[in-house]
Amino acid sequence: MGAFFSIENISGGYGDVPVVNDVSLSLEKGEFVGLIGPNGSGKSTLLRLVTHVLVPDKGRTVLAGRDIRTMPRKEFARQVAFVSQDTTINFSYKVREIVLMGRIPHLGQLELETKKDFAIAESALKLTGTLHLKDKEIDSLSAGERQCVIIAKALAQEPSLLFLDEPTSHLDIGHQIKILDLLKKLNQENNLTIAIVLHDLNLASEYCDRLVLLDKGTIVTQGAPEAVLTYPNIETVYNTVVVVDKNRVSGKPNVVLVAGSQLCRQK
Repeated sequence: MGAFFSIENISGGYGDVPVVNDVSLSLEKGEFVGLIGPNGSGKSTLLRLVTHVLVPDKGRTVLAGRDIRTMPRKEFARQVAFVSQDTTINFSYKVREIVLMGRIPHLGQLELETKKDFAIAESALKLTGTLHLKDKEIDSLSAGERQCVIIAKALAQEPSLLFLDEPTSHLDIGHQIKILDLLKKLNQENNLTIAIVLHDLNLASEYCDRLVLLDKGTIVTQGAPEAVLTYPNIETVYNTVVVVDKNRVSGKPNVVLVAGSQLCRQK
């Protein structure tokens, strides 16, 4: 039996500019996988290539044994949700309307939402701590609040596979932990498969079962956090000096930056 989701020799980018080069990666059902790497390494582009947002120059993506190119978009959206970095909404929708949009893949043409759809949307709002915002307009919210609402919309899709591109980038540390705790709970209790782009290496270490380190559009290494977050790997890819020790509570790798290390390396 093959992997639940597989990326096979994917290459692509924007116009004639290649960003991702011949990447292959598999996700098993129920995994929580973190994509890490410096700016410009291809993390966000890879997610866009495997979720219909960008068309690959070569390669294919397979979900539960099916090439996603053969799947109608609605069918794909019933199984896969994608939370982008960009949470900009161009119209002043109410928060509850935004989250209900997550139910569209489950509705027929011109079919209206049922009580079940409203209940699922409300549950997603509760899970993300945004129920109190349901009657507010989306463009009146802070960046962090808007991020939580977009995650609620994705959860309302009831996907079996969830991709998130830096979902904690606009959040304070309290909300970062809240969102990642929620994702971990859904991963463990609902067997939700998650692939998430994170810049914070310590958050990636704490929450992810497996890390995939990218640089210059290719995979440098992948494996358990202990195998990936090593001093040589980080120094080589990020071109900076760090100390890697263990978190005193969890025992997971803990990356400590060395201030001024890049200045020293440039001399």
